[in-house]
Amino acid sequence: MVHAALAEVAANRCFGGWHRRYRHRSATLNCEMVFAVYLPPQAASGSVPALYWLSGLTCSDENFMQKAGAMRVAAELGIALIAPDTSPRGADVPGDPDGAWDFAHGAGFYLNATQPPWAAHYQMHDYVVHELPALIEASLPIDSRRGISGHSMGGHGALVCALRNPGRYRSLSALAPICHAIASPWGEKAFARYLGADRAAWRVWDACELIAGAEERLPLLVDQGEADGFLVEQLQPERLRQACAAVGHPLQLRLQPGYDHSYYFIASFIDDHLRHHAAALTA
Repeated sequence: MVHAALAEVAANRCFGGWHRRYRHRSATLNCEMVFAVYLPPQAASGSVPALYWLSGLTCSDENFMQKAGAMRVAAELGIALIAPDTSPRGADVPGDPDGAWDFAHGAGFYLNATQPPWAAHYQMHDYVVHELPALIEASLPIDSRRGISGHSMGGHGALVCALRNPGRYRSLSALAPICHAIASPWGEKAFARYLGADRAAWRVWDACELIAGAEERLPLLVDQGEADGFLVEQLQPERLRQACAAVGHPLQLRLQPGYDHSYYFIASFIDDHLRHHAAALTA
């Protein structure tokens, strides 16, 4: 039975299961939020594990569900897909004062802001890691077997959420993640506003910095397109390779010739990522 806190926005039959969108009031973010779930056919007869997908800058819950082509294999594997929004939203939630696309609305960076006015709403880490899974697992036929993945800003979020919360997830992957956010122009802009000028406070939200002291070594699958226009300046996968090598963190970093940063790239490799997660979630 769906929890009364969830209001269904849309429902679509797909590969024997259901894609559904829900609206709810988030106490963590102090606003209304929408998220999407794909329930595979196996959910009709019992609880299933879930892969949490964190999307990138400017995206919402809809991009991955509509463009990634993930539902066919998710149905085969019996894994739910959960796509939160990328930031708090609404008239009462401050956006970028200059209307920039890479900060505020659509750009929550999956951290907990400490600076006004952002701190009142931009608590995306706690929302993704704690509030949303608790709500979903109490409301839908989805259990506590969790994996996490994402793209670009969402890849950064997936890495950070898993590294900061050992034991919370059974599997981890990313596509074209922002690997070293404190040295990325996108990350520097967001962190300075959300977290303040003290760069030392940024380190606990940076994947390369967290790898060194990680209490858990989840095998990490990362795909990166070599024709990605953001590769060198923003994404910096070689920094992640170096950080993992320094401490023996298991990493499979696959550089894909000719692929860019788009959902054409994501759709090309999402099946591999789903199977990577299924190996841990359904073992």
